[in-house]
Amino acid sequence: MLFYTFDFAIFFGVVYAGAWLLNRRVVAWKLWVLAASYYFYAYWDWRFCFLLAASTVISHLGATGISVAGTERVRRIWLVSSITGLLGLLGYFKYYSFFAVNVDNALRGIGLGNAVPLLTPTLPIAISFFTFMAVSYVVDVYRGQLKPATPIDLAVYLSFFPHLVAGPIVRGTELLPQIRRPRDAQSIDFSRASTLIMSGLFKKLVISSYMNNNIVTPVFGSPNAHSALEVLFAVWGYAVEIYCDFSGYTDIAIGIALLLGIKFPVNFDGPYTARSLQDFWRRWHITLSRWLRDYLYIPLGGNRGSTLLTARNIMLTMVLGGLWHGANWTFLAWGVLHGAGQVTGHLRRTYREHRGIALENDATFAKIRQRFLTFQYVSLGWLFFNASSMSNAYSMIGRLFSGWGQSSPLVTPLLVVTIGAVIAVQYVPRRLVDNAVAAFGRAAAPVQVVALGLGLLCTTTLMPAGVPSFIYYKF
Repeated sequence: MLFYTFDFAIFFGVVYAGAWLLNRRVVAWKLWVLAASYYFYAYWDWRFCFLLAASTVISHLGATGISVAGTERVRRIWLVSSITGLLGLLGYFKYYSFFAVNVDNALRGIGLGNAVPLLTPTLPIAISFFTFMAVSYVVDVYRGQLKPATPIDLAVYLSFFPHLVAGPIVRGTELLPQIRRPRDAQSIDFSRASTLIMSGLFKKLVISSYMNNNIVTPVFGSPNAHSALEVLFAVWGYAVEIYCDFSGYTDIAIGIALLLGIKFPVNFDGPYTARSLQDFWRRWHITLSRWLRDYLYIPLGGNRGSTLLTARNIMLTMVLGGLWHGANWTFLAWGVLHGAGQVTGHLRRTYREHRGIALENDATFAKIRQRFLTFQYVSLGWLFFNASSMSNAYSMIGRLFSGWGQSSPLVTPLLVVTIGAVIAVQYVPRRLVDNAVAAFGRAAAPVQVVALGLGLLCTTTLMPAGVPSFIYYKF
């Protein structure tokens, strides 16, 4: 069930009414939201509801076992067992086929034949997101940062439909307390929720779809049939597409949750204004970035060891972050690129600190150069991220060196302006945006209704006939 469909509008209308009618009856509210969330997930394939339930059971057993264990050894056994179970489910459905095909190819190369069963499990939607949330919950209980939740609280936490399919990856410390208490209808910021939903719809339905249909899909699908300029703008266009697609989903999810009285963490903060890759990951998919930091990078040792060990930890974190997106060599290449870039940045900072050289240059030209180079490097990563195969990625890169001087009908003034505008908007200070939303909230109700109506009319008028699904649904 897609956020921008009429089916979802009806679904949410029913859920919204029921949630506020049952708001003061805490258990009834939880059961209502849980049933709605499982219905939402079952809309794609009801069989995978059992997988979501299995992840919930494993998480609950693990957290309970940790909390009642008498010794550290037993606590650790519960921790490792539950995380193994959770990651085992993720690994089977998401990575088994990739592993089996590559191992089989390697064994065939040395004459051993079919040694690994070549199965192709159907990838359950959202498995990466709710698995990471389940892992963070168990680990937080082990660390003493969270007390074990009741089964119903945990089930609602993992399945809550606004975040279920593509995040944000919400921590138990952030969401569980909100589940346990009635929500205050008077504190709901309807103006912020509605503007988030409207902006998310516009970014997804209009901008992201325009980029996908008019430059990204044609060029990535057949790079050798297009000029170097079209390939370059297709890469930049995909950077804009994935930002508008994913941040658009996040805006809608945060807005929907707000209408239900639940607050989610921010997931994007002007990522294409970043001055370094480290800065980019503070701004892009923030909830995944902090998950990788807190549950992978720091447990690996973080920056507490030598420069070489720190570089290893950065590289492992980014490579595994790439593979989190899917079992494909292109995602691995994307992770390696980001890992190598961050390791280079870390070594550069370490060298400059050792030499007593200033780390930052605040001159205007230096800032422009840093932001330009960071965006180009991130865009190179997106080229691999979106490529259908490594050969497709190499064809795109090769065309950038061999296809100049040809006509470029796909690079239109509207395309150039749209890409520039999406990047430029990210430089608008957050306080100005917040002030504008607050001013909208103070406007008379008829004015708000008319403004939202015009926004919806504009979106539905400009959106294309065929709207691609959200990119992160497949992760």
